[in-house]
Formats: sequence, C-alpha cells, structure tokens
Amino acid sequence: MDRLKKLFIIENEVEAQRLQHALKARSIPHLIKSYRDSVYDGIFQLQLGWGHLEAPEYLKAEIEELYRDLFGRKPKEE
Repeated sequence: MDRLKKLFIIENEVEAQRLQHALKARSIPHLIKSYRDSVYDGIFQLQLGWGHLEAPEYLKAEIEELYRDLFGRKPKEE
C-alpha cells in the first residue's frame, strides 16, 4: 500500500463521517485521525480542528474534488 500523507484538516465529526462514507464507497485508501484526547477534554480539537485526513498523495486532487462536491468548499489545509 502507498504511504499515507496528511492532506487536510477535518472540521467536525459529521464532516468526518460523510467524508469517510464517500471515500469507502469509492474504495479510496484513507485514514481519518481525530485529535480528541479525553485526558485534555478535547482542548486540541478547539485549537487544531476535529482531526485530519491521511491518504496517498497522488489521490489528493481526486479527494479534494470529492470534498468540494460534498461540502461546497475547498478543504482547510494546515
């Protein structure tokens, strides 16, 4: 499998779920990583966003297009 690279920030859990469903439907390899940490009561999510998406870099353009179709905006990059 190709190396996964952090592509962009995910704003909230609903966005993460919708994106994950769409990526799975298209058999696009990915990992969605939440910044939630129960020890710090979610403080990192307030500062950094809900989490981020990791996927092979060569699929970045395809995933960004899918993101725009789903949410009507460009994904937030770091």
